[in-house]
Amino acid sequence: MNQARPLTMTELAGSHHEVGAEHGRIHRHLIQRGIQVYGQLFHDFVGIRWEEARDRACHFEAQIAQGFPEILEEMNGIAWGAGVDFIDILTLNCRSEIALAHASGGCSAFSLQRHGRQWLAQNWDWRHDQLDNVVALHIQGDGRPALVSIGEAGMVGKIGLNAHGIGVCLNAIRSQTCGPGLPVHIALRKILESEDMQSALAVATHDRVCSPAHFLLASAEVGNEGGQAVGLEVQPGEPGRITPRGGIVTHTNHLYAEDTPCPVQDFPRVDSHPRLCRLDALLHDELAADAGIDEARLFDVLSDHQGAPMSICRHFNPDQPAEERMETLFSVVMNLSERRLTLRHGKPCENDDSLSITLG
Repeated sequence: MNQARPLTMTELAGSHHEVGAEHGRIHRHLIQRGIQVYGQLFHDFVGIRWEEARDRACHFEAQIAQGFPEILEEMNGIAWGAGVDFIDILTLNCRSEIALAHASGGCSAFSLQRHGRQWLAQNWDWRHDQLDNVVALHIQGDGRPALVSIGEAGMVGKIGLNAHGIGVCLNAIRSQTCGPGLPVHIALRKILESEDMQSALAVATHDRVCSPAHFLLASAEVGNEGGQAVGLEVQPGEPGRITPRGGIVTHTNHLYAEDTPCPVQDFPRVDSHPRLCRLDALLHDELAADAGIDEARLFDVLSDHQGAPMSICRHFNPDQPAEERMETLFSVVMNLSERRLTLRHGKPCENDDSLSITLG
């Protein structure tokens, strides 16, 4: 497999339309290639062509217009800058709703509160086809908190943090549930534009999310010990909640919140439970009394290979069907207390080079 290309931070500023137009212009080639990748992915996972995927995406436009209308301006800007149709960009941003009834990634995420610092980290696992379409966006929107989003070219949001110390991670959930609410990636961006933890939580509890996913939401806002975090198993109904145990929340790709108000059915792959158990062991046992926690130590957790090929750091597995092979495409560690995000593109075990940004 090819190594990941070096990433630089893409600086975007202005209105939503201006941010989108510059995003589309700078990453025009990656966006066009991403449309080709997802055209094949939708065919492999769902058995539909790109044109049919576009038709399905159109059903979500009215829900976005109701819950986050400004982001439609940004998607229009991306389309203009990239030289593609608005519906193509809408389809990219609704890819979870179109494809995840049949496919889920293998992401492993955790939050950790220690020594007055709130940490948030994860591996993002997906098809190798998207490795070179990963982008790092630093967005300074008019009248909105500065934010960093690590995700896929042409998509308005995914994993990141903002200048108020709000951060969010994502775990895909394979489920056939879909209903009213914001598409997953639109909801993630709205969280990243939130002024505080309360408004970030409202995206899951008030706006709701079309299809099941797990949002690991954390804030540097002072709690009992210097930060706060909650796992939100989002869906069209009231989300299930996972509160910290020993300052830690862990999650992979299955639903496990207790007493969920609106239970939905998920269909996790066999690797999800072993990865969660290993995360718990690493964080609750090995890091329980560790005073030397920093980015390097947490990247070591994300580089763990115990139980391979069902490990936290995922590599090419020829025993899986070709359409199901998931690999770690990037790793992120966020120190929310210091508003710092550090990214490793590709597998964290193979790449010590990091891209780091601190928001003032």
